[in-house]
Amino acid sequence: MTSFPAAEPPCVAVIFSSVQAPDTDGYGETAARLEELAADQPGFLGIESVRDPATRVGITVSYWRTEEDAAAWKRVAEHAEAQRLGRQRWYESYRVAVATVTRSYAFSANGERRGRRRTPG
Repeated sequence: MTSFPAAEPPCVAVIFSSVQAPDTDGYGETAARLEELAADQPGFLGIESVRDPATRVGITVSYWRTEEDAAAWKRVAEHAEAQRLGRQRWYESYRVAVATVTRSYAFSANGERRGRRRTPG
């Protein structure tokens, strides 16, 4: 799992839920490259991801300053090509949801406190 991003609300979360296909040749390298590429995009705030190898179910959430920033990422050529490969080879199914984050808080057993953040109003 990647680390929790410090996304200050309000922001946009793009939630990608998927079931991987059995053949994931090239997937790991592409995912790593896309994470690097996303980090260079305007409005990118962070990403967190987890996958259960036994069920091949995964969830990745990327955080963006605005919905326009998230939409622009979808149109980046290298990302569009990875989407095509995903539909063709790497995923049995997936779903994307886009949400506005209005509040955020976290807990850490090591005592690290990450305070509450709330959208004004």
